[in-house]
Amino acid sequence: MDDGSLNKSQKLVRILQMLQRRGGITAFELMGRFGLDARTLRRYLQDLQEMGIPVVEDGYHANRNIELDRNYARAGVQLTLAEAISLHFGRTLFTFLDGTSFASDIDDAIERLGPAIGRFPQEAGLHLDRKFMAVPEHRKDYARDGDLLDEVVSALLFSNPADAEYRPLRGVAKVYRLEPYTLGVYRQGLYLFARDVAEGRVKTYAVERFVRFSRLRREHFQYPTDWHPTQTTRDAFGIFGGNPELIVARFTADAAPYIRERHWHATASLEPLEDGGVRLRMRVANAPELREWLLGFGAAVVVEEPSTLAGWVRDQHLAAAARYHATGEGALAPSPTAPFPPAAGKPSASGPGLPGAPRVG
Repeated sequence: MDDGSLNKSQKLVRILQMLQRRGGITAFELMGRFGLDARTLRRYLQDLQEMGIPVVEDGYHANRNIELDRNYARAGVQLTLAEAISLHFGRTLFTFLDGTSFASDIDDAIERLGPAIGRFPQEAGLHLDRKFMAVPEHRKDYARDGDLLDEVVSALLFSNPADAEYRPLRGVAKVYRLEPYTLGVYRQGLYLFARDVAEGRVKTYAVERFVRFSRLRREHFQYPTDWHPTQTTRDAFGIFGGNPELIVARFTADAAPYIRERHWHATASLEPLEDGGVRLRMRVANAPELREWLLGFGAAVVVEEPSTLAGWVRDQHLAAAARYHATGEGALAPSPTAPFPPAAGKPSASGPGLPGAPRVG
């Protein structure tokens, strides 16, 4: 049903919603959207005013701007400058969802909150998009997954099980009956924690790898009262859990400042070493996220425990060196004094240059 075919009551509700937009809307836009002539629109606006809704008009004829009095729209809620900045900053964290209904809904919510933003000194509210930003990571693209995201979110909200076909990063697609519990965000990606009904346990699924996800609208499952997503990520070095192991890694003096300035895991502890380095101990799952993170430090780390992990990291570095030699790139001998690039904690003109946790899938 388009807006022009709505009855009067429905049109009044829609018009009221549009008048709440920051900056209002022109009479020309309202007439075009709802199929009204100038006289009918004026009568509708009078009806709103008679209901105690303070409609403000600025200008003349069809080009006049119409909105609600800002003080009225702010009744009951008013954002401080710090809250307005936090809201704007929070939106920048979700740029990886641009092109989806998620992003549109966030933008609409912020727009509707516009009238609740207090009156600040003019200079304080200028250029917020340049004064605060979130540097984008290597994000996943969900612009073409709108229908999939709608199904996933609806299944979560209404506790519908789903028949899903999922293709892992490596391997063949498999069909599951899932009970969705939680949708999580990790490193610019969406992950679904869902119970595999056949196996009776909760697994983690990268949303974009669903080949098919069909919620069963007429079926419902009982959302478990004792479920919390931290149960799945408690032992993870990132998003994917597993059986925790004692991980011990020794970092050089160049890498030590970077290791000391971050909180790596709830179980992590640091031991300073005489050479200026640091030894990191933690109990986490020996998952790809951890292994690739360690590889990113190159010669700045030696894995001490477990021996299987130490051997794997060593073999990966040897294989990489062999590939360089095989392609003729090994002619340049590595410098034994080369620092962890650049010196940990020191920014460079092009960025910090520090290894981050790897992308998952």
